[in-house]
Amino acid sequence: MLDEKLLSILVCPEDRGPLLLVGDEFLYNTRLRRAYRIEDGVPVLLIDEAVTITDDAEHNRLLERASGESG
Repeated sequence: MLDEKLLSILVCPEDRGPLLLVGDEFLYNTRLRRAYRIEDGVPVLLIDEAVTITDDAEHNRLLERASGESG
């Protein structure tokens, strides 16, 4: 799992906005609907390797997973 301090300073490389942590699998930009994978605990924040989420159901699933993990 990513350290809270590290998570607080990580931003999307494209729009410089905050990212949501989804499990230990993804950092998710809800504005651009772009998911950045986390590989062996290391975020891969490369725009070329991000996955764009076009499906509304998948977008909502990622949001639910992220909100369900906080707290």
